[in-house]
Amino acid sequence: MEEESNVVAFGPLPKAFYQSLFEPYANKLQKKVNIEVFSDLTNMDKIKDALQKADVILGDHTMKIKIDKSLCEMFGPRVKLLQQPSTGFDHIDIEACKQKGIPVANIGSANSLSVAEYAIMVALSLLKRLILANNSIKEGKWYQWELMDMGTYDLYGKSWGIIGMGRIGKELAKRLIPFNVKVFYYDKVRLNENDEKNLNVTFKPINQILRDSDIISLHVPLTNETRKMITMRELRMMKPSSILINASRGELIDNEALANALQNGIIAGAAIDVFDKEPPDINHPLISLSRKNPNVNLILTPHIAGANTDTRMRIIQVSIENVIRVLLGQKPENVVNSD
Repeated sequence: MEEESNVVAFGPLPKAFYQSLFEPYANKLQKKVNIEVFSDLTNMDKIKDALQKADVILGDHTMKIKIDKSLCEMFGPRVKLLQQPSTGFDHIDIEACKQKGIPVANIGSANSLSVAEYAIMVALSLLKRLILANNSIKEGKWYQWELMDMGTYDLYGKSWGIIGMGRIGKELAKRLIPFNVKVFYYDKVRLNENDEKNLNVTFKPINQILRDSDIISLHVPLTNETRKMITMRELRMMKPSSILINASRGELIDNEALANALQNGIIAGAAIDVFDKEPPDINHPLISLSRKNPNVNLILTPHIAGANTDTRMRIIQVSIENVIRVLLGQKPENVVNSD
């Protein structure tokens, strides 16, 4: 076994932070771990030299540093893993890594519970018009009957369409069972009959989910197939009383169309946690709509659905344990570019 291992980390966190993560594993590894951290790609000569010696690479958790094909080509022969400390990995050229025989891993289900809870939280908030209720009373207004006239509802007995029945979709379906919600789902790979029964879910094509659901939430990765999967065409299929939730990727939705749909009552509400560009411009169509119409039933959050204090600890633990696993000569888990 080598006496030393080299780890290259991309992102804004300091070297001392990464060193503190590896310290508890010193006895288990029985070798020194050298860490190089790059917060940007300005010094490419130094980066290339570090990558040539690296055993493991840690991706940028903010996803701002793109690991494209040209960067992948700098990876040396010792690289055994590219570990991304997040669920998303669309800033990484996973095919280029695969061609070099380098597995790319994400955090698996580490933040699935948090995103599922977020979806239920914002659905309840939109159904009850909680944001408007909160803001109005702080402004000295008593909107008890006005809110009812606008339409406030229970989640109990409603229908919820889950588009993308992966880890997050399954966690969400489990947590909807006590609400007596009728859950429809779509995924490229249909669940087996036993899983559908245990989760109490019914498979439907996307268009049927759009037409039949009171709440629709998106839980799919960003691909050429899913980019702009929700346009005005899809929004017009939805019920006027329906709610749309996106805690996956900003580019799944045509936000101009969504702003138009909310303004004109085509749908009743939306919660958006992700944006095409993060942070979004102040003139983003949904932000502009909120300024023009403070009563619009719209919740905007800064990509926090899967990011809280509890989740952060799980993400760190899953990521570092996978790195340790590889440094000990074992196979990594949560690989996203395997056959």
